[in-house]
Amino acid sequence: MVDLHLHRQEYNTAGQQPAEPTPAAASRFDPRRIYTVLILAPLLYAVIRYLPPLAFSGVVVLAGALALFEFYRLCFSDRSHSWLIGIGLTGFAALILGTHQPDIIVPTLLATLVGIISVPLLSRSPLEQSLRDGALTLFGVLYLGLTLGPLSMTRLLPQGEWLIFFLLLVTWASDTGAYYVGTLCGRHRLAPTISPKKTVEGLVGGLIGAIMVAYAARWWFLPELSGLDCLVLATLLTITGLWGDLTESAMKRSVGIKDSGGVLPGHGGMLDRLDSLLFSAPAFYYYVTMVSRLRVIE
Repeated sequence: MVDLHLHRQEYNTAGQQPAEPTPAAASRFDPRRIYTVLILAPLLYAVIRYLPPLAFSGVVVLAGALALFEFYRLCFSDRSHSWLIGIGLTGFAALILGTHQPDIIVPTLLATLVGIISVPLLSRSPLEQSLRDGALTLFGVLYLGLTLGPLSMTRLLPQGEWLIFFLLLVTWASDTGAYYVGTLCGRHRLAPTISPKKTVEGLVGGLIGAIMVAYAARWWFLPELSGLDCLVLATLLTITGLWGDLTESAMKRSVGIKDSGGVLPGHGGMLDRLDSLLFSAPAFYYYVTMVSRLRVIE
């Protein structure tokens, strides 16, 4: 998740805000962030590189189900909706696994819809509230299912493992560049209402990091990419990743929550970690298959 720090501004004696805020020192480093990466990164690499695509789809289902559960917790707060959550999680898992057998996707969505709209018939909650919660449940299935599904679809492409590595590395480079440049040089707020810590300088830093890693990945393991593809994809993944981040930030801000959860020590919730991929993964897949038509998919 892009985390571009814009620190507290100082005010003059007249109580007026200065034209430019003064950056402060970066927040204290949390070593748990490194420990989490050191444990999970090699496991993810092994699954992508050496196991069949279905195994990677299983990882997507696991991570996405945790993120979806966190999303439902944001939506439902302290209200208990085990039936709705269970139907939503089942529909999401079937939607992701359906990328391996596309003819079951439509029946899956229909079954999920029928299940969700049938729950109010058995619920003791007010009908209006039950229907509203059912709509939120279906939205969660579509929000995460349709955005994470292209991850599995990308892995199924020829040389799909290398395309997945490219997507993850460039997205990570964009997030990392945005974080550090925003922390050190952030001056101009990018979206003050939704996420006050994000800055224009951080966005530029993220774009530079994404471009550098995109060209490095082309040289390292994906020479089928053209130089123009690297530039376009780096820009596309930076913008869509930021857009996904801002979308999730708006959801959290609407309910007054900073982190979606704490399942990943030092990183917050799973939804916090996946937010950049929610929009960048579909953008990457459809660029590769419909716009660029790279030799890797032929």
